[in-house]
Amino acid sequence: MRHFFGLLLGVVVAAALLLGGGWASQEAVRGAAQSIDPARDTRMLIALGVMAAVGLLLGLVLVARVSPLAAFVPSMALLAWTVVYVLDVSRAASLVPTGSSVHAELLQAGRGMLTLLSTGVYGMLGIALFLPVLMPSRWAGPERDEEEEEYEESLGY
Repeated sequence: MRHFFGLLLGVVVAAALLLGGGWASQEAVRGAAQSIDPARDTRMLIALGVMAAVGLLLGLVLVARVSPLAAFVPSMALLAWTVVYVLDVSRAASLVPTGSSVHAELLQAGRGMLTLLSTGVYGMLGIALFLPVLMPSRWAGPERDEEEEEYEESLGY
């Protein structure tokens, strides 16, 4: 059951990294290009808050004792997209949400995703998220009491 919740958490982390991180990075680039003071612009403050929230979520997945699937799912998404980018840039760019039917904020997040992909940030994050998967202690469940083990043995488990 813990791995199922880890899988769900991994999907949430992947969405936060891709959509939240993409949107926030694009806002930060806009603010830097226009020399906007973050204290005076609400969108810049929201972007900084989203970056902090995504960073906190990423840190919790890397450090906390959750299922390794919580880190494996986003790492595979980021590393796979990075490999596709290295092999074929136009195909990787076609995976980004674009077009006239896409909401403006999602379009901005897509441009931010391309920026993070082309600068190698997604590759670095994918490798960092893959490292907890390699630790055997992450795959083992929590330690049980001797009393609980004796009870299960007497039931035939």
